[in-house]
Amino acid sequence: MLPASNRMRRGEDFSRTTKSGHRASSYTLTLYFLTHDQLPLVSQVGLIINKSVGGSVTRHRIARQLRHAMATHLSGLPPHTQVVIRVIKAQDDYRNELNDLVKKMVKRIGATQ
Repeated sequence: MLPASNRMRRGEDFSRTTKSGHRASSYTLTLYFLTHDQLPLVSQVGLIINKSVGGSVTRHRIARQLRHAMATHLSGLPPHTQVVIRVIKAQDDYRNELNDLVKKMVKRIGATQ
């Protein structure tokens, strides 16, 4: 589970990250990520799961899975980082796909700094 300090809640944060951040995509997920000294020191993660993915129960199950999976990656993210995960399609397990995208993202963050 993600600690409260690591959850992104403000609409402005989501907009800034998705519009001006970098992007890494796969078949069922898109990760947007932004690093900037003006952002909070702790890394923050936000989720976007549209109704087209499924009903409420399905979306909440996916959100729990993704929050749990991202909690393991928080220590590997640089400080002042915001990540938004957009779910494009429903599937049973996102862990492998998320792991690959986070590795790609961290590599890209390292290259841009």
